[in-house]
Amino acid sequence: MGFCGLREISVAEVTSTVKRLCISANSNVPRETIAALERALEIEESPVGREVLKQILENHRIAREEGVPACQDTGVAMVFVELGQDVHLVGGDLYEAINEGVRQGYKEGYLRKSMVNDPLFRRINTGDNTPAMIYVDIVPGTNLKITVAPKGGGAENMSGIAMLAPAAGVEGVKQFVVERVEKAGSNACPPVVVGVGIGGTFDRVALLAKRALLRPVGSHNPDPMYAELERELLVEINKLGIGPQGFGGRITALAVNIEYSPCHIASMPVAVNLNCHVGPHESAVI
Repeated sequence: MGFCGLREISVAEVTSTVKRLCISANSNVPRETIAALERALEIEESPVGREVLKQILENHRIAREEGVPACQDTGVAMVFVELGQDVHLVGGDLYEAINEGVRQGYKEGYLRKSMVNDPLFRRINTGDNTPAMIYVDIVPGTNLKITVAPKGGGAENMSGIAMLAPAAGVEGVKQFVVERVEKAGSNACPPVVVGVGIGGTFDRVALLAKRALLRPVGSHNPDPMYAELERELLVEINKLGIGPQGFGGRITALAVNIEYSPCHIASMPVAVNLNCHVGPHESAVI
């Protein structure tokens, strides 16, 4: 412990943790996602869809056992930090420490570098997959939790936001979500996990949808009404017939995860963010 009851954590430990998570998250598909893919294989009726699911499961097995990326697109490094308010970071800047961890992880893990330094005029690769997309929340306690969630471009490009009128109601939300998945088709590498944000503001709702993807596949929103909406949306999405990798079938999505937030009386923002069947993310607590 440091002074006045604060716990000191060196940013060097942050760097080493981020480096490890960058490498591990890209090769170790979450166990609950593997279980969901195995259940999908039991349910899928399309012969082509079943073959695709078998290949996906074999791909993920090889990635885990050989420590290689489960997908060639090792993505934008999204880093979510829960910083205990009684933590005192020492030895440098948190953001630079995180970016250094990404820099080291993507180099030492032989991960594809996908970041360009200018989105429009000078699309030159930064060469080390930085900068990371960093989100920091201050929480009670003396721990520092870091989640690294590499986000591939194919799935990310299929995102969408709608500023619906409150009168659109549940049916309006359902229509928007299902239409976004239908429009995505095979581009997000189904079977997908569908992150949905509802409420907040224009910027907040997109982050809600992205955070929803960090929930374990198979979990449900604790609010029973939103949990029921998750189940209803999953049924409707799987009626689209897009199927594994877009070759047709019953399993287009493995799960729908919804997160919501209070919002203005005149607004009902809705956002959709998709994860492919890899859906990499991994956490560590310091």
